[in-house]
Amino acid sequence: MIQFGVIVRNFSSSSAVQSAIKNVTVIGGGLMGSGIAQVSAQAGQNVILVDVNSDVLTKSQKSISNNLGRVAKKIYKDKPQEGEKFVTESMSRIKTSTDPVSAIKSADLVVEAIVENIDVKHELFKKLDEAAPSHTILASNTSSLSIDEIASVVKRKDKFGGLHFFNPVPVMRLLEVVKGAETSDATYEAMMAWGKSVGKTCITCKDTPGFVVNRLLVPYMAEAVRLFERGDASARDIDIAMKLGAGYPMGPLELGDYVGLDTTKFILDGWHKKYPEEALFKPIPLLNKLVSEGKFGVKTGEGFYKYEKK
Repeated sequence: MIQFGVIVRNFSSSSAVQSAIKNVTVIGGGLMGSGIAQVSAQAGQNVILVDVNSDVLTKSQKSISNNLGRVAKKIYKDKPQEGEKFVTESMSRIKTSTDPVSAIKSADLVVEAIVENIDVKHELFKKLDEAAPSHTILASNTSSLSIDEIASVVKRKDKFGGLHFFNPVPVMRLLEVVKGAETSDATYEAMMAWGKSVGKTCITCKDTPGFVVNRLLVPYMAEAVRLFERGDASARDIDIAMKLGAGYPMGPLELGDYVGLDTTKFILDGWHKKYPEEALFKPIPLLNKLVSEGKFGVKTGEGFYKYEKK
């Protein structure tokens, strides 16, 4: 979910690694879910994108079509007819549904990309576990919750894992493949092969808070907030320091505003509740104050910086 910057990478289905997974159901039609659906479809897989809100699905289809058009222009810039064919064929592989149970009847893989709420995820996965074929792999795109905790309500724990994509999914190259305590080797290997088939560079991580990227990135951002809160340096100077001194494309406070200060607070609060003795996860008064004032960053027009609303 959290990212440093966008790395554009041309990708077409012809470059995909073969995967045994051919039918994918994605639960959640937001930015992450629609992005996962897009990369699956353009890799030649059949996709059902599910959301309880039909208006969200309509918006997602339009967004996917526009994104595929941009991909086609880059890949087939001298062959517009092939580009049109690429878009048409990719879109033809995506179906939509408002019923998750009926949408998984022939799924080889189900990827959940809904709200970061353990109770809501539990309710969903109980239904999916009961309804999905026995061979179906269930996976969560969670960025901050425990894979083992999410999987605690399902019977097929050996066929459950984490597939953590980064936003925007079509252009961010990384996929964190997370093994739960009971994830089988066969499930892990299938998830790795599938990730490569949709054009991602896959890394493996145990079920540790934030996996690799967010476990390093969120405390880094939190320390930047604490540095600013103490008055050790201005927000602008902190960001300039990390961009010019460490070569980062965005400073930590800029990044916090871009990601959403509410999102950062949500992650820290969850980790602090589970690991209250870990100093890096402790609440930050300044961050709590900004969020309580509705200053979430770019999406609200103000965070550590002010932004013009589009």
